Amino acid sequence: MELRQIQYFIEVAKLEHVTEASYVLHVAQSAVSRQIFKLEAELGVDLFIRDGRKVRLTPIGKLFLGHMEQAMKVIEKAQQEIGEFLDPQKGTVRIGFPSSLASHVLPMAISAFREQYPQVQFQLQHGSYRELIDLVSKGTLNLSLIGPVPKGGKQINGDTLFLERIVALLPANHPLADQPSLKLSQLRNDMFVLFPEGYILRELVINACAAQGFEPQISFEGDDIDAIKGLVAAGLGITLLPEIALNDSIPRSTVRIHFQDPQVTRTVGVITPANRELPPTEKLFHDFIKTYFATVGQFNNE
Repeated sequence: MELRQIQYFIEVAKLEHVTEASYVLHVAQSAVSRQIFKLEAELGVDLFIRDGRKVRLTPIGKLFLGHMEQAMKVIEKAQQEIGEFLDPQKGTVRIGFPSSLASHVLPMAISAFREQYPQVQFQLQHGSYRELIDLVSKGTLNLSLIGPVPKGGKQINGDTLFLERIVALLPANHPLADQPSLKLSQLRNDMFVLFPEGYILRELVINACAAQGFEPQISFEGDDIDAIKGLVAAGLGITLLPEIALNDSIPRSTVRIHFQDPQVTRTVGVITPANRELPPTEKLFHDFIKTYFATVGQFNNE
């Protein structure tokens, strides 16, 4: 069984057409057909039901396709790792991120890194807090920005990059909107706009309020930061958000106010697998951002 045969088989299986597959593969149609027949002869089974040049997989063909797609992923990963070992500065970084770090932290870190390593490519994957932890734990990703940094995990390591303030976002006509700072307890009678249950930012707010002796009253829920900002701007409640999420701008008719007592914060960092080494290019980026954020300092001091 040759690698070329597997590649031809997968392409024909995807397109269900030998001629169209030959166009994609940039080889003659007869060459594709010949390699498929040789593969079937070696395996001793029919992989396709043929109707002219149009084909469809047999049941055993579908089973074989699943195995071959997995095999090709392993081969591609091995080729990538060898290429990165030979030259880490030309590899690829695959990194996850949550929405709260998408507009400022991630682009800033990548931009600074690319100034030194312009040939490194990036593949970005958005996810929720628990999705990102799961992706790194299972090996789908090796790196993810995250906040707060999880503690005590057996399958992942977490490095804190900086400490970030959580701030209040109030409608501009709120009775406390002109205050230079707030106590969290002053908001105990307000209606809150929060993320749905299961979101880490919701848990952070609930826990911070509980520490001050009250449970927030929730008027609206939303899983999008911009939607939550919009609900506050419409006067439908108040919210607490990471300061980074408000760095670029805040909606009209809202005000951002820091907390004086207590200061509500979260750690922001990067998680990596505890049981496997990072590929060279991703290790290069991981080491870079640890040094970079140690240099630029905490965002809540900006």
